[in-house]
Amino acid sequence: MELATQQLATLGLMDEADIDTIEAGIALSLADRPQADAGKLRRLVSGWAITLQRDLAPATAKGRALRLAGLIAGEAGLTGDTADYDNPLNADLVAVATRGLGLPITLSILYVALARRVGWRADALALPGHVLVQVHGSGDSVLIDPFDHGTSVSPARAGDIARQAGGAAAAGGFPVLDNREMLVRMLSNQAGRARSNGDTARALILHERLTTIAPEMSSLWWERAGLEQRSGRMAAARASLTAMLETTHDRQVGARIRIAFAALTRSDN
Repeated sequence: MELATQQLATLGLMDEADIDTIEAGIALSLADRPQADAGKLRRLVSGWAITLQRDLAPATAKGRALRLAGLIAGEAGLTGDTADYDNPLNADLVAVATRGLGLPITLSILYVALARRVGWRADALALPGHVLVQVHGSGDSVLIDPFDHGTSVSPARAGDIARQAGGAAAAGGFPVLDNREMLVRMLSNQAGRARSNGDTARALILHERLTTIAPEMSSLWWERAGLEQRSGRMAAARASLTAMLETTHDRQVGARIRIAFAALTRSDN
């Protein structure tokens, strides 16, 4: 577990372009389950990449999407867990490889990582309550749903998914998640479920990891400070608010932090 912790600390210092989401996901898995079979995930991704590189690579987005889904969902059988969606292992990348089931974000990480490993462009798109993958080809792109066996999704259907979750597509389309944001979304799924279950201790552990891998995301420090306050760790909560103040450039947010900091100081006296 100590090695995984060191890897997460290193991840927090890395430039976005240098982040390997598969290795980062493995480090997050091993932080909880040191004996997890990370080798299977590495073998799967390497094997898929070798297969794609040996084949005559399709140039169209549709052809590439079909090949990705054929390997990940078809041959390996990795798809969404519709029966036990809230299982924490669905947000654990190593567990997804061994169980064959996962959340939209964990499965999307696999699709995007594999595509990029063979030089294809693919992006994870953040929908309200869901994640889709956009695969690009020679002048075109298609949307696929890794949670549904990598099936093709029309833009209209993507809009329906967003509306069903209480949101809507922005005028310019759905936001693209960068490497760090994908990892944060995956880990935040676990943290959110821990909070919903009233497990403050577990939620705090996960938020400590979140602020380790994404120290510049000020909102994560706010959540961490709230959990620390609930746990009676006032000094730690003040330290988290200080870290948040150092990472935000929003004056209104800064004022909010100072008010919270003062309230914590008064309650601790």
